[in-house]
Amino acid sequence: MAGMLRVLKILSWPLMVAAVYGILHFLASRSIYYPASFPKGWWEIQAGLGASDVWLRAKDGVQLHGWWVRRPDSDLVTLFFHGNAGNLTHRERHIREIFNAGSSVLIIDYRGYGKSQGHPCEHGLYADAEAAYEHLRDRGYGPERIVLHGESLGTVVAIDLASRKPCAAVVLEAPFTSARAVAARVLPLLGPLLIWGYEAKAKVRLVKAPLLVIHGSRDEVIDFRFGKELFEAANEPKIFWAVSGAGHNDIIEVAGPLYGLRLRALYDVVRWQSPGRSSGI
Repeated sequence: MAGMLRVLKILSWPLMVAAVYGILHFLASRSIYYPASFPKGWWEIQAGLGASDVWLRAKDGVQLHGWWVRRPDSDLVTLFFHGNAGNLTHRERHIREIFNAGSSVLIIDYRGYGKSQGHPCEHGLYADAEAAYEHLRDRGYGPERIVLHGESLGTVVAIDLASRKPCAAVVLEAPFTSARAVAARVLPLLGPLLIWGYEAKAKVRLVKAPLLVIHGSRDEVIDFRFGKELFEAANEPKIFWAVSGAGHNDIIEVAGPLYGLRLRALYDVVRWQSPGRSSGI
């Protein structure tokens, strides 16, 4: 009996370690997301933006909510993917800048964010992005008229979609190479063991569309070098714009009018290179 107890004690240690590791990995993975579910947020801005509600359903049945802001004089649309915190109501400045630069805007809330159902996870976010893309295709927008624009976590969502679906261009704001790389910077040694996925660097090599990478030189959340490293791995044509003095959340403010001018220049190139025009929504 004593021998059996010793054996059980020896075997229990690996099981305990595995259990603790599993719990830590689960908690670390969940810490990637900071969703603000309805009614949290600034929903009163919808009317001022002229945004109409859009309801989508991902392939796994999760219902998603988004805002559609149509610019009648433009046959170009930007599909915007926000970062890991808040919800679409916290992206008013992005919506206005994109709209003023000459593009209609479809912005969605990932599952678990805003009015969208479900709980966020990597593959879920990718499914949400594809649902929004197919919505635009169903409403008459050809790939040559769809610009994918992501910020922070949304940059990987945009890259994943662009690696699988054709589009006119991709805009990446404060991108990173992988979740593991960011975790290693925040929590050396332990971080990379607990968090992985969101492999942007591996997927960006599959993107064929023109690429604009924007990164603040003083980004305190996602190291500037991650943006440069991702840019180096991408295909041509591509442009890297370092916004001097900008951090992670104030790129638009620091860039000022130049932000809209950069977007407008990109949209003009997209229109000029397009083989045809789609009617759109």
